[in-house]
Amino acid sequence: MTEMHAEVCKTLGSPVRIEILESLRDGEKTVGQLSEELELRQANVSQHLAVLRQRQVVTTRREGTSTYYRVSNPKIIQACKLMGEVLLEQLKEAQSLTVLAGRTR
Repeated sequence: MTEMHAEVCKTLGSPVRIEILESLRDGEKTVGQLSEELELRQANVSQHLAVLRQRQVVTTRREGTSTYYRVSNPKIIQACKLMGEVLLEQLKEAQSLTVLAGRTR
């Protein structure tokens, strides 16, 4: 189980993949829609989606010639949001410490 956890964490270790998940938070999208929204080449987005799909972070639905991607489990978005909140708290604390250090000089 811990190896699977580590693999998912590695998968989410890419800023582009985090951006893709953020974009998919509001609903499913095609590679073209994601590419346009994120201002990335479709080939690049496709590669990242393939990794996310392989790790079952996203799933697909075909409609005609289009493939729509969506987050496989809403808890993935919750986990990313929670990590973002932790990072924001760390940044605020670091800023507070910097301000305090400046006052004691």
